[in-house]
Amino acid sequence: MAGVSAPFGWSLAVPRLLIRRDGDNLRISAPQIRFLNGKSLEQLKNGANVGFLSQISLLASDSVVLARKVDRFVVSYDLWEEKFAATRIGPPVQTAARMSVPATEAWCLDALAPVPPSLAPTRPFWIKLELRAEDPKEPVAIVGEPGINLTRLVEIFSRPPRNQQQHWNEIAGPLRLQDL
Repeated sequence: MAGVSAPFGWSLAVPRLLIRRDGDNLRISAPQIRFLNGKSLEQLKNGANVGFLSQISLLASDSVVLARKVDRFVVSYDLWEEKFAATRIGPPVQTAARMSVPATEAWCLDALAPVPPSLAPTRPFWIKLELRAEDPKEPVAIVGEPGINLTRLVEIFSRPPRNQQQHWNEIAGPLRLQDL
């Protein structure tokens, strides 16, 4: 019987978090994460904007954080064109419009601030992505006159999500800079 199969023990699953080098920074993509669904999608189609908070952590192990980047983006929906728009709030502000659901999800994650690695090329590390739909009560404390309150964002990610709050967590590793 002819066929293609993977050797025993190999996984054919697509990784949920992909890491790539972009000059001196690390960037992520997460083609398997679908965050424009459920309650968030319902709010968008009812005319409300939906904010998302993200945190990307560079870890030496599961508990030692070497670097952390927090970010915020807001998604809106054009009821007439049935297309999405997204704005990354943190400097620099970036905007994209007239996108489908998959294109919006990909753009939002690709627009996240890059993580600068400060590692030896052979040192193992992990990358963790945390993504949450904003609680409508929290944006006032996060966004102010000077911009995004990073301390407040870190506080939000230091506690578990609320029961009704949509959230996604993914981790990739161990990785080494020399292999990327």
